[in-house]
Amino acid sequence: MRSLDLTAVTWRKSSYSNQDGGQCLEVADGFAAAVPVRDSKNPDGPVVTFAAHGWAAFVSALRDGELRA
Repeated sequence: MRSLDLTAVTWRKSSYSNQDGGQCLEVADGFAAAVPVRDSKNPDGPVVTFAAHGWAAFVSALRDGELRA
């Protein structure tokens, strides 16, 4: 996958995040084939990029409770 220009993206925090500064992630929307994800506590840190279909499957599995311990 080629690199994405993330300089002008708007990041949104996960709906599962709280205001206590816990383990949070942010996602950037607007890319058809990819979903950039970063740690909200380290906005200048690394970004992990997932294929859009893989991210959708992951989120679906979370919603369906398939990934609970």
